[in-house]
Amino acid sequence: MPTATTEPSTTTLNPAGRALLFVLSGTMLLDALEVSTAAVTLPAVGDDLGLPPASSHWLISGFALAFGGLILVAGRAVARVGSRRPYLLALLVFAAASVTGGLAGDGPLLMATRVIKGACAAFTAPVGLAIIAAAFPEGTARTRAMSVYALFGAGGFTCGLVVSGVLTTVLGWRWTLAAPAPAALVLFLAGLRLVPRDAGVPGGAQAGRTDRKRSGQGDGGVLARGRLIRSCLGAATLNGSFWGLLLVGSLHLQAVAGWTALQTALAFVPATVLLLLSVPYSGRLAERYGPARLIAIGAAAPPAGYALLLRLDGTPSYLVDILPTVLLVGAGYVLCFAALHIQATAGVPESRKGPVSGVYQSSVQLGGALAVWLTALALPATSAHGHHAAIGLITAVGTLGFLAALAGVIGRRPDRPERSARNDEGSDHDDAGGGSPLSLRSAGVGTAERGPRGPRGQPSRHGRHDRQGRAHRGGRG
Repeated sequence: MPTATTEPSTTTLNPAGRALLFVLSGTMLLDALEVSTAAVTLPAVGDDLGLPPASSHWLISGFALAFGGLILVAGRAVARVGSRRPYLLALLVFAAASVTGGLAGDGPLLMATRVIKGACAAFTAPVGLAIIAAAFPEGTARTRAMSVYALFGAGGFTCGLVVSGVLTTVLGWRWTLAAPAPAALVLFLAGLRLVPRDAGVPGGAQAGRTDRKRSGQGDGGVLARGRLIRSCLGAATLNGSFWGLLLVGSLHLQAVAGWTALQTALAFVPATVLLLLSVPYSGRLAERYGPARLIAIGAAAPPAGYALLLRLDGTPSYLVDILPTVLLVGAGYVLCFAALHIQATAGVPESRKGPVSGVYQSSVQLGGALAVWLTALALPATSAHGHHAAIGLITAVGTLGFLAALAGVIGRRPDRPERSARNDEGSDHDDAGGGSPLSLRSAGVGTAERGPRGPRGQPSRHGRHDRQGRAHRGGRG
């Protein structure tokens, strides 16, 4: 079997390349399941350790805060020392923190392990993308690799719901929080052999520094772009409102309605399954209709679903009270999530796509952490008083995302699908800067071009002259 020094151009032609992709995708799955796992176990953890909702929410927000807050820092650190060592070290620390969390006897220690795991994810997620970009040749091979990576990422949230529901119901919450440790150790051992020693750095960080030196612009110039700001706000509110729903729903369904952790987990699975099924087609949707239009339509669905829960009281009926909300949230993710990342990187120079994707991913995690914290503040001291205030806040967060999406289509011409999705999404496949792996398309999508083209894809000179001549003759009458 080839060793870790296999040339990138031959990576996909041997079992080692497929094994490397499986290791990287498995790590992405571990990172993705952490929020859903914590949300389902939160009531059991609070009861066992005596933590009120105002404190136990750190199981979710502590992980997301460290994840989002350190993505850009991790990118710069890895640019100095390479990807392999930080990636493998993060897996080891992740495993140790998982075991410690499962054994924790008090709240502060448990929350500390969640922060540490979020910091590890800040390294493994963007570094995994960087290694894929370095190990798989540009084109069909890399597109397929990124598609597999995206499917594992989308499936991680669903997997976290189901696994945590089963383990918490059957064995208890400690087993749920410790369960990722063996998987992380297996991935570490496999990575020792498979991860290349000359793995790339996230997001073309070096190229980004060179580009800033040439242009004299830093991250502030990128942040000032309206599309990036709207995308960051849209992603933050989309994720944040759903995480807030997981917090409130888990507490209400288990503490008030008496559901088990497994029943609670399965209640939210339809939303995540919709996202999982849509991953192979999300790029094509954005290409056909344009990101701004999809975001505006999709962002309306979650707050409408949250508003339905304002009537929630006592023991709900799943089909009448819960499922409509879950399906609306899932529809919002299907239409928005990939389109938001495509819109965020639209028109960004190739050397800047990595840092911009890092900023976008930071907003996803930090927005989620902030929304969960605010939701926890709106929770009553006891579940008997109801959760209407918290649900109202979640609805407001989702509505804010909808208003930001409307700003992208009202008062100006929406982005053309051909330019916004085809050109920008295609470059996302080469981005290793911690961007969302969900903005993917099938190989070959978006390569069709119109009109006469020259040797390098430029418009034919003859074609341009012909058009100018026709316009000139037409002007003469």
